Amino acid sequence: MGQRSWRLFALRRTMGSSASPSSERMTSYEKFLFDLNGFIVLRNMLTPQEVDAMNAAVDAHKDGIRERKASALQNTPLASKLSAPGNRQDLGGMLGWKGEHGNIFRGMLTHPKISPYLIELCGEGYRLDHQPLVLLQGKNSEGFSLHGGPLSGHDGAPEGRFNPELQYHCRSGSIWNSLLAMEICLCDSNPGDGGFCVVKGSHKLNFAVPPEFATGNVDGFEEHVHQPATKAGDIIFFSEATVHGAMAWTAEEERRLALYRFSPANFAYGRAYMNQFGNDVWEQCTSAQQAVLSPPYAVRLQRPCVTESGEDGPIHITERAPEKMAHDIATFGSEYF
Repeated sequence: MGQRSWRLFALRRTMGSSASPSSERMTSYEKFLFDLNGFIVLRNMLTPQEVDAMNAAVDAHKDGIRERKASALQNTPLASKLSAPGNRQDLGGMLGWKGEHGNIFRGMLTHPKISPYLIELCGEGYRLDHQPLVLLQGKNSEGFSLHGGPLSGHDGAPEGRFNPELQYHCRSGSIWNSLLAMEICLCDSNPGDGGFCVVKGSHKLNFAVPPEFATGNVDGFEEHVHQPATKAGDIIFFSEATVHGAMAWTAEEERRLALYRFSPANFAYGRAYMNQFGNDVWEQCTSAQQAVLSPPYAVRLQRPCVTESGEDGPIHITERAPEKMAHDIATFGSEYF
C-alpha cells in the first residue's frame, strides 16, 4: 500500500479549533460544543506511537477483513450522492486479539484520556455496548446514507415517531446519551476526502429526516451536512441521536478508523454482552476493562465503575447494605433482586 499518511502525521499535525483534550474531565466549553452540535472532535488524543500500534495490529490481521460486496450490505443506494463503485471493508474481533495487538484496542476502554469523556457523556459506570469495529475504505468506495437521530420513520412516513433507543438529554449540566459512538481516526481525513459527516444539532430535531435527504439527493444537501477534517490520533465523539453518515471516500490513501459504541450503566442497545464480547475476551481484560464489558444494570447495585483516571485509577463500587443483600437472598435466593 506504500507509505501511509499516518506514518508522518506527527510531523505536520496542528491543534484543531474544535477542542483539545482535557487532562482530567470534559471542560464546560467542550460540553457546550457537544450540546450545541451533537458531536465533538478532540484533537491529538492518541500519541503517534498508539496510532502506529493500532495500525500495525490491523495490518497483522488482514485475513479477517470482510468486504461488503453483497447488495444487502451496501450502505447507500447506487447512484445516490453518497455512493461510489467501491465497497467498505470491515474488521472485527480486536478485543480478542492476543498480546500487544489486542492490548492496544482493549486499552481504549479505560484509556486515561478517554475515560473522563465517557463518564461525562454516558455517566458513571459507562459500558461498551457494541463490538468494536475497524472500518477501511479505498479510493472511490461508498459512503453511508444518513442515519441515527431521535426519531424513526413510521411505515415510511416522513413525520417520524419517538425512538427510545437513540436519545440525547441534558439536565442540570449533566449529559445523557442512550448510545454514544467513539471514532478513533487512524489516518488523516482532509477537506473533500469524504468519510464521517454529520448534521449539526440534529440530536434535537423534531421532524424525521426525509428519505431523499438521507441519500443526498436534494438541492443544497452540502449546505447542511458537515464533514470535519481530522488527523490520525483525533477522536470524534457523537451521539447516535445525531444524524450522521459518511461521504464517499475520494483520497488516495486508505481510510481507517476504529469505532466503539458505549451506553450508560443500565442501558443496552446491542447483545454482545450476552457472550462477553466473544471468545477469550474476558480473560484477557484487566479488572477495569471487565467493568466496562459488564452487562447493563444500575450503579447502585454494586456496579464496578471506572474512575476518571481510567486504567491507572481504582475501580469505584457503590456499597450496598449487607442487610438488603441478606433480605434478597432470603426472598429471591440470590444477592440481587
